Amino acid sequence: MNIARIANMMLEDHLGDIVRKARTSAGVASETVAQAAGLTLDELAALEQSGVVVKLPNYAAFASLIDLDASKLERIAAGWLPAPVGFSLFRQFRVITTAGDDMTVNAYLVWDEVTREAALFDTGFDIGPVVTLVEENGLILRHLFITHSHEDHIAAITPLRELFPKITLHSNMKSAPADQRNLANDTILLGRLRITNRETPGHCEDGVTYIVENFPEGTPSIAIVGDCIFAGSMGRPNQSVELLKQKVREQIFTLHKSTLVCPGHGPLTTLDEQLEVNPFF
Repeated sequence: MNIARIANMMLEDHLGDIVRKARTSAGVASETVAQAAGLTLDELAALEQSGVVVKLPNYAAFASLIDLDASKLERIAAGWLPAPVGFSLFRQFRVITTAGDDMTVNAYLVWDEVTREAALFDTGFDIGPVVTLVEENGLILRHLFITHSHEDHIAAITPLRELFPKITLHSNMKSAPADQRNLANDTILLGRLRITNRETPGHCEDGVTYIVENFPEGTPSIAIVGDCIFAGSMGRPNQSVELLKQKVREQIFTLHKSTLVCPGHGPLTTLDEQLEVNPFF
């Protein structure tokens, strides 16, 4: 997918998705939330299903019950979307969005403008766009970094490795060979670019965020975060909601505010935006 198009994507989670995700994670009954919000059970169910506000809920009353920030939640309800990103700066960066299993997933490709060495972050469902970008830009695909082991993020790993047998894998998967597992202080050089990793479990036990920095011309760093955080939301806390929030705060929210946040689903955003509008934090 063209990187400019992904900037216009709808949010991965609409208002109702956020409310349902927060409510179930907090273990709060629908009846309790509906009563606090001033809604009937049917009205709450419809809101969670569609994300459409038919009857204005009492955000301040119910948001605190499910550990959401009411004012940020209202911004989502009002139609907040990430501001367009100045992609002209990111000449050596592409977003690859593929579809499968009734969803879309983002993979990311970066490369050094001089050496043409490239790194892919997750595979998505189809390696076709990866191959096209590698060929069109004369790239040498050196590395594959996996954000977590959920199937949608690694669905095309086998054909990718068959086509690029010398590619070096990096992940936090416990089942991976030792030489393919990330180390805490790893710095992978890709020409002038530096790639480091930060553990971000909570959505998935082997979740990891990759930071790519030292782009030319003062281009901001990018954080490839998998599903631990989305624009305006966060991933499903399969492991632990407390752990997921803790790791996002410690490992992502401590980055420079100009950092471009690149999630596994939905549009790109910036760290500054997420500090201002993400109702989970």
